[in-house]
Parts: sequence; C-alpha cells; structure tokens
Amino acid sequence: MSDPLPAADPPAQEFELLHERLCRAISDPRRLMILYALRKRPCYVVELAEQLGFPQSTVSRHLNALLVGGLVIKERQGQTVYYALRDPRIIEALEIMRAILHDLVQEAARVVAVSDAQAGSK
Repeated sequence: MSDPLPAADPPAQEFELLHERLCRAISDPRRLMILYALRKRPCYVVELAEQLGFPQSTVSRHLNALLVGGLVIKERQGQTVYYALRDPRIIEALEIMRAILHDLVQEAARVVAVSDAQAGSK
C-alpha cells in the first residue's frame, strides 16, 4: 500500500482514470455486494454465487469488471480460481460513502419532517 497522496488538487487525468477504473468498477450494486463478500475471505465464483443468490454467469461477469478495475485479484489453487480484494481500503472507501449516504438520507428526512410540520400548522 502506498503513502497517502498530498492534499493538492489532482490533475484532470487522474480524475479520468479514477472514473474509468474505480467508479465504473463499482457502478453496479451487485459488484458492491461481491466486494463486501470478499472482505471476509477469498472466494471462488460458485461460492459467491451461492452466498449472494446470483447466477454463476452474473458473478463471473461482475468479477471480471472488478478485475479490470483493479479492485480484485484472482489466484489459481489447483483447479480452482479464487478471487480476493486487491486492497482492503476499498471497503474503507465504501464505508465512508455509505456514511455520507446515511447522513444525506437523514437530512432529507429532517427536511420532509419540518416541511410536513409547517404544512400541518397552517
């Protein structure tokens, strides 16, 4: 794992690469579910398919997208191919995004509650 990046604004090319590799890789909720399943331990396709309730072909397709995006690695052990997180920090990043989402949802609920209260008092 590399050292944290400096606080300077990243160049546009870095944003493009970030979008191309990481954002596209996590653009499907099933891929997020696969990443969270892999945080526990490396798994093979059939195992993930059973655990998540998706067809094996769907899991394979999404694992390939995560592989292309650089978020997972695959390792052959005999006849079996195992997939694992390349870097566990992706889960930390997703947890931060989930916390932000939680805050946004709570704020939206507060706005609706205040709006409803104001409408009811008129």
